Formats: sequence, structure tokens, C-alpha cells
Amino acid sequence: MKKLVLPLLALGLLGAAAPAQYDIVIRGGTIYDGSGGRPYVGDVAVRGDRIVAIGPHVSGTGTSEIDARDKAVSPGFINMLAHPEESLLVDGRALSDLTQGVTLEVMGEISMGPLSPAMKREFLDQQGDVHIPIDWTTLGEYLDKLGQRKIAPNVATFVGASTIRQYVLGSNDVQPTPEQLVEMQKLTREAMEQGALGLTDALIYTPATFAKTPELIALAKVSAQCGGIYTVHMRSEGDRLEEAVRETIEIAKASGAPAEIYHFKQAGRDNWGKIDAVIGMINAARESGTRISANMYTYTAGATGLDAAMPSWVQAGGTQAWIARLTDPAIRARVKTEMENPHPETWENLYAGAGPDGMLLLAFKNPALKPLTGKTLAEVAKMRGKSPEETAMDLVVEDGTRVGVAYFLMSEDNVRKAIRQPWMSFGSDEAAPAPEGAFLLAKNHPRAYGNFARLLGHYVRDTKDITLADAVRRLTSLPADNLALRDRGRLKKGHFADIVVFNPATIQDHATYEQSAVLSTGVIDVLVNGDFALRDGKPTGAGTGRIVRGRAATSGGCRANARDWEWSK
Repeated sequence: MKKLVLPLLALGLLGAAAPAQYDIVIRGGTIYDGSGGRPYVGDVAVRGDRIVAIGPHVSGTGTSEIDARDKAVSPGFINMLAHPEESLLVDGRALSDLTQGVTLEVMGEISMGPLSPAMKREFLDQQGDVHIPIDWTTLGEYLDKLGQRKIAPNVATFVGASTIRQYVLGSNDVQPTPEQLVEMQKLTREAMEQGALGLTDALIYTPATFAKTPELIALAKVSAQCGGIYTVHMRSEGDRLEEAVRETIEIAKASGAPAEIYHFKQAGRDNWGKIDAVIGMINAARESGTRISANMYTYTAGATGLDAAMPSWVQAGGTQAWIARLTDPAIRARVKTEMENPHPETWENLYAGAGPDGMLLLAFKNPALKPLTGKTLAEVAKMRGKSPEETAMDLVVEDGTRVGVAYFLMSEDNVRKAIRQPWMSFGSDEAAPAPEGAFLLAKNHPRAYGNFARLLGHYVRDTKDITLADAVRRLTSLPADNLALRDRGRLKKGHFADIVVFNPATIQDHATYEQSAVLSTGVIDVLVNGDFALRDGKPTGAGTGRIVRGRAATSGGCRANARDWEWSK
């Protein structure tokens, strides 16, 4: 027998390892498949970009094997409100989100196309520390550009109704003629066929705030015919919150498609008590057959600009027109008076909702103003010996931008109650930066680095507001179904291998308002389309991400009626 060993070994018939059947096998982890059902200990096998086997035991071997004992294994997380439109063009790793398990960034509250020449000029003028060339015009061209880069996460986008409005009408307080509305509908359809998931709007900002409900319905109907939902930063999240929810429901019903509410909140102490009524309105709409859902971030402060502290009329015509008006003493006096009104009838006054002590300055373009980063508006006003209102106006003029600001507006009790709603998913409402380079020249809201880890660490493990299985469902299959994404959002044979391995006992956010650029910990491995984007807690730098386009782009174009599409309940 000894004489036969070497010949047999040479022939590969004895003692040779069997070839691996899979590229990657994740073994012995606790599988949370995204359904919200009971987890179980098992294995997941990946070949190419797909999950090819899953169960209590997968026989065979993988070229790479991950020991996931005592770890959770789940679908990749979906960031339902993301703003890495620019940051991904600078750094495709998306580290702040990748280290929390995010595998799909959903953008487009104000979309990157279509852009007119004037919009491109304003875009370039308003860029801060991160600079990118604007060498595209349509939304499809932007997606093509992003798809050519080495990006770690998958990316999807909506088309912004405000972007289309500005493209056709400019930034002034005007209403479209019938012919202009037809042009806006045409642009909506084109963007949907280029890959948009649906239509969005941001109705507290100019020029979006000038749009009336019929205009929004007209565009949402086109989006629905193209298989897309309507998603909105509502006209009010405070004083007129119930009216804004009613408008959203009306648009959804009229369009024939579902609607999603961005960053669900009740802004300002006087409005905290409205949460039960609003939840009741959403539940009633759902029970009557109109699917309304929402997403949120897990903090009591929001973040936007000083434009949200001033009336809409002073901002008509765009940023430069706004700045010019703020140099006129008579206009400044009028703006100051309106800022002091806690409950104006025609605009959302976040200045009054947070107060100058509750407004933290985050981002400036002007290097001379950067030392003010991290101070409150009240502190800067005191330093300058001026009123907070005058100081806010001065900062806009001196910086030449809207200035980045965190507004402390919400109640922790309401945050916890919102998290418990079964139709609630989650979004950071932030870019996807890294704690290095130009990203450190301004502060982020800590939600950029901690929104998803905070949900799993604090609100699941610590306060036990929801179970881990339900949290995973609302980070994965719920948003995937709401967006009508096929083959994503679940650990299931045949689905794309977007997978997260994390430690539920240690996952933790570390970013604070004082030190915001701190990565979360506890996520160990992240697969995007079957390749490692994060391995043993470290980014691989691989271009694992893809552009995820909407149904009109992938299923034969738009259709005659929203009823021609299937919508999840």
C-alpha cells in the first residue's frame, strides 16, 4: 500500500482537499433573517453575489469561512434617508455608515438631478470643505458617474420635486403654468426611467415650500405610474403637524401609491403632545388601505441650516438673493420680528422651537468662522454683543451659506414611542464621512456616525424598547418592501448577499455632539453583493457597491396606472 501513496497523491486521488463549494460560509451565527421571526443558530453560504444556502447547517466548505458563534447575522441595513451624494464622490468607503452595518444608502431628499446651469453654479458656490466638479445634468448621469467609482455601499435615489421645480421655475415664489407643469411631469418620468425609486420633497425649504398640493399630486401621480412612492419632509413637523400629515395622506391617495414620512418627529415642546394623534392618523390611513410609513433618527436634535430659522419670503430667489436682503436694515428688522414669533402662520420656525441655547453651530464655509464651530448661537451672540436673531443673519451673510446647525427640538419619550411603531424604519439624514481629512473641518450631527448602532445598542439592548428581531426587520425587509426592492432586505436563498455580522452584546455608538467624528463599534463583517466591504472590523476598500435602480428602469418603463404595479402592504 505504501508504494501506491505517492502516485495516488500525484493524481489527486488521495489526501487532496476537496474544492470549496462556496465563496464564503458564515458559520454558527444567530440568524436574524429580516422577517422579524424567531432567530436561530445556523449557517449562510454565498457564491458570487448571492446567498445560495441558508439553514441550521450548510454542508460543504467555503473559500473563506467566518466563525460567527455568539454573533448576530442579519441582512445589510438600509439607510432610508441618506445624504452621501457628495461624500461618496470624495470617499467611497462610507465609513461612518459601513461600520454600523449599512449596505444601502437611499438618497434624494433634494436630488442630484436634473440640474440647470444656474443650479450647477449655485451648487458649486455652496460647496463647503468637500469640493466636487458638477459634470452631470440628469439624475441618470449622476448615478452613472457614481457607479463608475469604487464605492462600498449600494446606492439608490429618489428624484426631488423641489429639484424639478427649481429646474423649471427657478427659486422664486411662483406657480407653474399648465405648460410648465407638463414639463415638470415629463422630467419626473425621465428621472424615474433613469432609476429613481420615487418622488421626494422637502417642503419647509425654499423653493419647495412654494409648491401647492395639486402640483405635488400631479408629480406624485407620474412617480406612481412609474412604480415609485412619494416620500416627504413634510410642510410642518411642529405647529401644523396634523395638517401636514393630512396633506401627505391626500397626496398618497390621489397618486395611487404609498407615501413615506421623512424623519418622523414632533418639533418644539409645544408640539410634543401631538404624537398620539399623528400615530393615530397614520394607523387609520393604513387600515383604510393607504400605506403610510415613516423613518426616523434616534436623537432628540435634528440638523439643518439657518434657513430653517428665517421666513421663506426672505429666501425667495436663492441663496445670494437671501444674503443680499439680509444686508438691508429694514428687511433685517422685519426678519428679526418674525423670528421672535414662536408660532408664525406661514413658515416653520425652528429658531423658536429650539431657542438660541438649543442651536449648536456645526459647519461653516468661511475659515474665519470655523472657530465658532461647536458653540451655540446664544454663545456667539453673547461674544458679539448682539441679539441671537441679528447674529444668525450676520453668520449667513459672513459665511455665504445657510450654515450647518443642530436644533434640539424633540422629546426622548417621543423618540422612544416612535421607535416602537411597527411601520417605522430608520435613516441618518446625513452624509457618510470618515473621521479624517476634509471631513474633520466641520462637525456632523452624531447621527452620521451612530444612528443605527444607537438603535441596536441603546434602544434594543439597554432600554428594550423593541426586540432585536424587530429592529433588524425594520432596518432591512421593511424598507426593502416599502421601496419595492427585489432580492434585498432578507437572508434568503437567491437574494443578494448583503450581510452583516455583529455582536449584539457590544454594538455601540460613540459619537457625541462634542465629538461627533467617532466610528461605532461592534460590527465585525459586512458583505455587499457577496464581497467583503468590512472584514474583522476594518474596511477593505473594495468597490463592492452597486447602483440600485427603481422599477421603471428595471421592469420595462412606466405604466398607465399605479394599479398596474404591485405594492406591499
